[in-house]
Amino acid sequence: MAEIVGIIPARWASTRLEGKPLALIAGKPMIQHVYERALQAPSLAQVLVATDDERILAAVAAFGGKARMTASEHVSGTDRVAEVAAGLKADIIVNIQGDEPLIDPQNIEAAIAPLANDAAIPMGTLCAVIEDERDLRDDSVTKVVVDRKGFALYFSRYCIPYIREQGEQAVHLQHIGLYVYRRDFLLKFAGLPQTPLEKAEKLEQLRALEHGYRIIVTQVAKPSMSIDTPEQLEKVKKLLEAGKA
Repeated sequence: MAEIVGIIPARWASTRLEGKPLALIAGKPMIQHVYERALQAPSLAQVLVATDDERILAAVAAFGGKARMTASEHVSGTDRVAEVAAGLKADIIVNIQGDEPLIDPQNIEAAIAPLANDAAIPMGTLCAVIEDERDLRDDSVTKVVVDRKGFALYFSRYCIPYIREQGEQAVHLQHIGLYVYRRDFLLKFAGLPQTPLEKAEKLEQLRALEHGYRIIVTQVAKPSMSIDTPEQLEKVKKLLEAGKA
């Protein structure tokens, strides 16, 4: 059986919420919530935190977790994950976002399944149906369209597909930023040059598509809430402190 490892990239710097991996939520730092939920995914042989900050490293050690220090110059979480993956013998790597303390372990399992079942698939991710029309106009909500076999055709911050004629119906899908890679592909992907569409949309998964690699997209019931602002942090705090998440 393939060995599958979950890696959570966590950096201190953040434009809108500096030090958010250590933001306290219901008595625990955010990174601990993510870590403990990831451990509940049965397919993961182990979970590691990849960080560039000694404070995060110490916090993970304090709650009994495992962490690895990485270079500070990485421009993306994927690069940070790839650095740690290079030192592992795992077959499959799961990139778990460090700012989703409510992540559902079953979503992790759903993302892993296609790669565990088909050795020809190099990369996978998740999506969910967009139910709030405001999200269609929100460029922070990434959309994805897929082919009939579930492989990504395109990712965009724009509303895709575009409904040209009134009365036509289409399902709009939100991309969920949890990624699963074959380890060898992840190391190759991290070394690929950036591509025009990736630079235009600021979406690094487009690099894989532009270089001709396929991404399987698995639909789940709903996305996890990511924390990018103090307001979102307060919302998650209230949910966890009230025992509603």
